[in-house]
Amino acid sequence: MAANGGHVITGAFGYSGRYIAERLLAEGCEVRTLTNSPGRNSPLVGRVGVYPLSFDQPERLVEAMHDAKVLYNTYWVRFNHRSFTHAEAVRNTLVLFDAAKRAGVERVVHVSITNPSETSRLEYFSGKARIERALRESGLSYTILRPTVLFGKEDILVNNIAWMLRRFPVFGVFGDGSYRLQPIYVDDLAALAVAQGNATEDRVIDAIGPETFSYRELVRTVGEAIGKRRPILGIPPSLGYAAGWLVGCLVGDVVVTRQEIDGLMQNLLVTDSAPAGTTCLTEWARAHSATLGSHYASELRRRGDRAAAYFTP
Repeated sequence: MAANGGHVITGAFGYSGRYIAERLLAEGCEVRTLTNSPGRNSPLVGRVGVYPLSFDQPERLVEAMHDAKVLYNTYWVRFNHRSFTHAEAVRNTLVLFDAAKRAGVERVVHVSITNPSETSRLEYFSGKARIERALRESGLSYTILRPTVLFGKEDILVNNIAWMLRRFPVFGVFGDGSYRLQPIYVDDLAALAVAQGNATEDRVIDAIGPETFSYRELVRTVGEAIGKRRPILGIPPSLGYAAGWLVGCLVGDVVVTRQEIDGLMQNLLVTDSAPAGTTCLTEWARAHSATLGSHYASELRRRGDRAAAYFTP
């Protein structure tokens, strides 16, 4: 084991977890991952220790995290599905935190969401709030990171906006599209997570990027970056959901959920905090204009095919 102690990441073969792992490896740290996809094609294969996310066998989690310095938790589910639910994700995360404490983990860096609330009728936000409370009450040293939308080459939301702009003559936004969001670059989030892994005080940080967009502005920005300026139409949320459902039938995925639409329109993806990231989505999208949206990014494919690479260039 490295002198600086082991670092355990949930989902290092996935999205944000991979960037955290890459930064830790660059610093010479010993890295392990807890994963549901031990056979996934990943550039981290052979570079990190691999252990199962065995929520039904907590002792195996304790063993995997034994003597670890930091647990970086990115585990969550985006929406309720027959194969996974928010309620299940909450229960599993509580098992994970208990196992971390029993294993002697010194600190937890947990990825949450902006504006969580246990009284929210949106399970994504109420579930995240329940987990935050459990971590605060656990006695573990912690930092809670609250990002809004992540962007990067493995991203789903921004990529699929670009994918639709490339293929359809118009783009519909829910309502007037004035609700806002503050995307953060995934590697900026990773840098913040690693820095907080080395900290000691308990903190809650809104992990937001340097730019604030209305949803309509975000679509326009992405369209301009990839050279696909389309008319942007305000449509009733119910119609927007129906359109997303139809596209989902074509691509075999869940494009958007009613709860995601509600969260956007309630301005839950924006805060008054100072930016925690430095990378501008506007500049990043221009730099990646050739590939952004060239392929559809499927949530269900990633969860269904646990061997395939997380990102298809």
